[in-house]
Parts: sequence; structure tokens; C-alpha cells
Amino acid sequence: MTAQPLRVLFCIGINQNFFDLPTDGIEAGDVWQAFVSMMDQLKALPGVDFIGDIDDDAHVVGPSSGWPWTCYILADVDSQETVKAACNLFRTTPVAGDRAKLWRFAHVEARMGRPLTVRDDVELPD
Repeated sequence: MTAQPLRVLFCIGINQNFFDLPTDGIEAGDVWQAFVSMMDQLKALPGVDFIGDIDDDAHVVGPSSGWPWTCYILADVDSQETVKAACNLFRTTPVAGDRAKLWRFAHVEARMGRPLTVRDDVELPD
């Protein structure tokens, strides 16, 4: 990790294809298995410091293609290249023995920033 990692919120939406399962020999359990694999791969990426995740499937029912998202992953990440590699896991993680890729069932967007702190150039009153 660099001295100033990016604070990244991976916003994940589940799309209609998941809710249309089973189809093409793919079951919901196959997608869940791929999703767990993707999360394990993301956590193992060099430069990723996993902070936590939130699943809001009790309050978001059905597909989500924007706010509010179905689930979130919060991590400190060393570079934009590593963020890109994490997002690419949705394109490359196989589902059901490579009958599909994870992006067929889930959408990801990454929000990058910094931890919320007072910047060095701000002078606080006494």
C-alpha cells in the first residue's frame, strides 16, 4: 500500500438476469458460487486492503442498476490500476463452469476518493 491509498466503494447491483434464473443450465447457486469466488479474488489482489461489505438485499428487492445498490464493498486500494483489475473480475469470473461470466448477473461501479479527514491546507479555528 502506498502512503495515500484510494478509499474505494465498489457499488454492486444485481440485474434481471439473476432473477430470471434458472436458465441455460445456470442456477442461482452457480451465480452465488461465482460471486463468492469474485469477492475472494478481490480481497486477495495485491494492493487491496479489504475494510468491509454491506448487503442490502432485505431493503432492495429486485434488480438494481443504480442507487440504491444491492451491496457494497469498501476497501483501501493502492492505485486506479488495481481498482480496474478488481472491476475486471466481474468480466472474467466464470459462472457454472464458464457457461457465463459474472457480469451477466451483476453490475459494478467503483467510487474512488480518500478517507474523510481535514485537509492539510485547512486551518481550523482555535
